[in-house]
Amino acid sequence: MGRKRRSRVIVAEDRPMTEEEARLAAEAAAYAASDAEYTQYAEAEEEDLGPPPSVEEALATLESCGDAERAAGAAAYHKIDRRYLGITVPLIEDMARLWRAQCTLDERIALAEGLWRSDVHEAMIAATKLLTQARIRPDDAVWDLIASWAPDFQGWAVADHACNAGGRRLLAVPERIDHVEGWLQNSNMWTRRAALVITLPFTKSNNPSAEEQAIRARVLGWCETLAPERDWFLQKAIGWWLRELSKHDAQAVRDWLAAHGDRLKPFARKEATKYLT
Repeated sequence: MGRKRRSRVIVAEDRPMTEEEARLAAEAAAYAASDAEYTQYAEAEEEDLGPPPSVEEALATLESCGDAERAAGAAAYHKIDRRYLGITVPLIEDMARLWRAQCTLDERIALAEGLWRSDVHEAMIAATKLLTQARIRPDDAVWDLIASWAPDFQGWAVADHACNAGGRRLLAVPERIDHVEGWLQNSNMWTRRAALVITLPFTKSNNPSAEEQAIRARVLGWCETLAPERDWFLQKAIGWWLRELSKHDAQAVRDWLAAHGDRLKPFARKEATKYLT
């Protein structure tokens, strides 16, 4: 028997396009490209977020989201005599994000100042979130406001949020470290502790500049100054600072512990050595 010859189906790709098909394909490609270019560069319409809230309006918004049971638990936990609303931090951050978008910088600063003065736990956290941003220009008024809060810090919860905002302003202008050093002489333990917490950003770099290295050495000296204090939260802050630095400069922490580690409480030494091998 002879070999059967298989029939071959001819599809569009098997033949050259006609002149008309080529013209249409070129037009379609050009249209798609121009549409993509327009989509890439077209400016989105700005959403109208409304006017910035007053301090009273912001407080009312916070209060509307309160949870009485959670508030009672927060008051019992923090043990600081102020009003609590029982709002989670992520929800506060969402509110502050909207308010930041609605406000000019001056309006943000004024709103933050008013919320802080309310002495409502969640409002004070919202105040710090309004000012927590890597790039703010000019930022002198922001720094001045955050620094003005430090002498009256009570407890770690609100203070640490304020230090998170303030640490960004320190990175922006490292010379402000001179002001922070003065906190070491404050009679308020929470203010002395804040000197360590607000400088935590300087522990983060694997390749610190000469200026950052000088600040690290300076804060290690502060740790030495504060190490004899027996307060648990202050000891914890020293261990925390050393632990974070050990991730990027283990030898500096080993050297510090060899010279001063015996002045720390055992739990603080354990915290400091968590990532050392």
